[in-house]
Amino acid sequence: MKPVKTAVIGCGAISDIYIENMMHRFSTLEVVACCASHFEHAQAKAAKHGIRPSTVEEILASPDIELVVILTPAPSHFDLIRRALLAGKHVYTEKPLTTQLSEARELLELSRRLGLRLGSAPETFMGSALQTARQALDTGLLGSLTSFHVVANRDLTLLASLFHFLRQPGGGIAYDYGVYYLTALVSLLGPVHSFYAHVSNFQKVRRNIIPTSPEYGSDYVYDNESQVHCVLETRSGIPGTFSLNGDSAMHDQAYFTIHGTRGILQLGDANQFGGTVRFLPNDPTACAWQTLPPVSALSDNCRGIGPSDMGLCIRNGGTHLASQEMACHVLDIVETLMHSAQKGLPCQTATECERPAAFTYWRELMKN
Repeated sequence: MKPVKTAVIGCGAISDIYIENMMHRFSTLEVVACCASHFEHAQAKAAKHGIRPSTVEEILASPDIELVVILTPAPSHFDLIRRALLAGKHVYTEKPLTTQLSEARELLELSRRLGLRLGSAPETFMGSALQTARQALDTGLLGSLTSFHVVANRDLTLLASLFHFLRQPGGGIAYDYGVYYLTALVSLLGPVHSFYAHVSNFQKVRRNIIPTSPEYGSDYVYDNESQVHCVLETRSGIPGTFSLNGDSAMHDQAYFTIHGTRGILQLGDANQFGGTVRFLPNDPTACAWQTLPPVSALSDNCRGIGPSDMGLCIRNGGTHLASQEMACHVLDIVETLMHSAQKGLPCQTATECERPAAFTYWRELMKN
């Protein structure tokens, strides 16, 4: 197939792995340009990867660019996505889709009206670990599902000292980190229906702890949520717990399990593409965990697989997996759990999405 000509907006640290993979690992895209808020950053990134430096205006006006991949901080997503859609471009953006559900819904309607594709990270659910778990569920390995449980942590004082965008709207533990686990849950179990949540900010004023930072030792304001704890239920009736703590240890840890009548499935960090997936059967004669063989080779950092899948669908039709509907629903979950915490009451989501298909065709996207 003819590769889809693509431009990248945003030249931060994460852009290198996106550009490298989209250019050299996956076959469906041809990255031709990049831009950044400071043109010299775009020039340096373009020189590194052999593409052309551009401005946003040049990218949106360029007739040869079909797909725009947005890798900027969350508060800029709505305006950039809207402008790109109105310019006739398909769009894939880093997570979250936007910082407000109302804006996400507006973009969904705009993309549908214009007949353009819109998608969003996280795309880690397309990796080998979560797809191995998906196969286990689809083949009935767990029997009837009875519950799920997610517990994950990180150190937001450290991370917000390093990355200023985490202090902006959309940089909290739910919006920036929880979306990985929520997307994983929706991809495995389908949309979420209701929950009761507790959300807090453990420390509004924090101190920069990075010795090499110009701000080292000085205080900064962190207005986002740092802890989320809630009980959820999927639309199919499966209950579970979801707990994020951004005030503990610097190394992300994950306790992510799905329970069924035939045993327990243990997954790893939903922020990673790979990882070990284990199964503990409900069998008194086999009380040891069994490691399930991975279903694909997508176990390392495969960022760029989402827009590459979109490129395949642009050419061949079909539904791209990292869809706008799922991203909107995940944002709905986050926004509604925030409302639940504020009101102290159970709340229900207002959006629907289809559980994405299993990613069985990953080889079609790979370069030989």
